[in-house]
Amino acid sequence: MNYLKPVLTAAMLTFALAACESKQEDKREEALEQKADKMEDRADAVREQGEATADRIEKQDPGIDSHTTDRTADAARETAEKRADQLEDKADLEREKK
Repeated sequence: MNYLKPVLTAAMLTFALAACESKQEDKREEALEQKADKMEDRADAVREQGEATADRIEKQDPGIDSHTTDRTADAARETAEKRADQLEDKADLEREKK
């Protein structure tokens, strides 16, 4: 039984040291988190710009061919949404690097 105590102590120390992160690691993770946050902010801005563009298209409709106007506005929204989704996917990948 006496041999078990040093083995358990060594195992506990190993886990304790592995759980500690260095300041450099903390800074790296914080930088990755900030980069991901900026990408998400850009994604939000892209969505807002896409919606604003679609709204402008709809407001400029003279009423002659509103079906075409609606399709054009929807296309603007979809394009912005796809771009925003890509930015969010990149942000997720950045967070996974932690």
